[in-house]
Amino acid sequence: MVFWPPVILLTGALIFSLIDFDGFHSSVSAANGWLLTHFDWLFSYASFAAVGLIVWVVFSPLGSVRIGGPSAKPILSRWNWFSITLCTTIAIGILFWGAAEPMFHMNGPPEFSGVAPHSEGAESFAVSSMFMHWTFTPYAIYSVPALAFALAHYNLGRPYSLSGPLSLVFGRAALGKSGAVIDAVGLYALVAGVAASLGAGVMTLSSGIETVSGLHDTTFLRFVMMALIVSVFVLSSISGVQRGIKILSDLNTKFFFALVAFVLIVGPTGNILALGAESLVEYVTKFIPRSLALGERASDPWTRDWTVFYFANWLAWAPITALFLGRISVGYTVREFVLFNLVAPACFGAVWMTVFGGAAIGADAGGGALSAALESRGPESVIYALFETFPFSAIIISLFIILTFISFVTAMDSNTHSITGVCLKGTTSKERRNAEYQMKIFWGVLVGAIAFIMTSTTGIDGVRILSNLGGLPGLFILITMGIVIVRIRLAWLDEVRAARQPASSPDEPAGQVSAQ
Repeated sequence: MVFWPPVILLTGALIFSLIDFDGFHSSVSAANGWLLTHFDWLFSYASFAAVGLIVWVVFSPLGSVRIGGPSAKPILSRWNWFSITLCTTIAIGILFWGAAEPMFHMNGPPEFSGVAPHSEGAESFAVSSMFMHWTFTPYAIYSVPALAFALAHYNLGRPYSLSGPLSLVFGRAALGKSGAVIDAVGLYALVAGVAASLGAGVMTLSSGIETVSGLHDTTFLRFVMMALIVSVFVLSSISGVQRGIKILSDLNTKFFFALVAFVLIVGPTGNILALGAESLVEYVTKFIPRSLALGERASDPWTRDWTVFYFANWLAWAPITALFLGRISVGYTVREFVLFNLVAPACFGAVWMTVFGGAAIGADAGGGALSAALESRGPESVIYALFETFPFSAIIISLFIILTFISFVTAMDSNTHSITGVCLKGTTSKERRNAEYQMKIFWGVLVGAIAFIMTSTTGIDGVRILSNLGGLPGLFILITMGIVIVRIRLAWLDEVRAARQPASSPDEPAGQVSAQ
């Protein structure tokens, strides 16, 4: 009941698109339009509520509770925990949008912003908008279901599933067949979101290869990139979390830090820092009206096309990704969870967007090269147009292509673990060993096929549609998981209260516990 509903729905949609693509595109576009028209306000309010809930948790007695109980030991060091969290969540998106998104906002700021295109006001609006889309709110969306699952599973003994924590609110009604339905909905949301992000990654890789090699960004090239990513992340996933994801995320995060330092040094450093500070002030002072789409923002299509689109994307990933993020947080306190699952990666996202957004704006001001690339070759080409303004551009572009590839492999790797865990829940160890490899291969191929069809036909519009449709079920799961956290705090159960501990001290894990 967990496996078949999303498989039938997704494969049916895939077959429909192959038989009658125009009819398929018309249907999903209509569904997407209906979703945004009727639920855009709920996406905004629920996402803002997630931020408020996490702040409340940090300053409550729940913040000192150790996930897994008083004697639980971490399975990951703080550095590995941070790097895996970063690479599992939004890191793959910042590669695609870091330089491209500010070009959209610079060239066409919404009316409610009150700024003219290409003005200084448009610059700060662009970067502050990226703070809204890529920092604290997205990670709050991830953190709420992840924390609810971690406490319910490790401290209260609930099953390894989305329905496990929900049983704290709905009782036995959330388990059994009802629980399977909940897991199936979350599984569909994740696969749709993963396929959307994978499609964006393939577009980025293909554009990069076109830039450095002269090969045209064709459908065949995208197919090759898709097949290569799927093959590598399935192999990495089979190798296990302690080997595959840990090694890849460590390498990936070090690449991130090195690249952002390089761009900051060779770019207009002073202008980047000044723009970042100005945009941060705008982000903080306008956080509430932007989060809740107050005033003119509510009726402006820009809000739905950008802010709500991003919230929907994070919500598509959040439910099943929460199982993985909660799983690797055992042994740390709730406050440490918030620090390494929200604050640290959100701050890194802010630094990345400041540096790449500021560098892109500065480079485009010198002749509009990045805007021209956006217009002629699409958003996936903008980052390479930026790199071409730097010294050693061929080397940097080649390294960036490798970085992008590793980023997508890492994210797909971790989510394949979660997908498999949900689908094989309740099987024996022998059955699990016999089925796990086939399950990972199956989902890898299905996700790749969906992403390939959408990006080779509708491009970035297909990515947006997939993200929004996957975000609707994730939205209702987020709301329910928030209720679970409130329930845990207010009930203050003995198993939770007994786990209140000072923060763990060793940077390296003191022991191993079962992640399942």
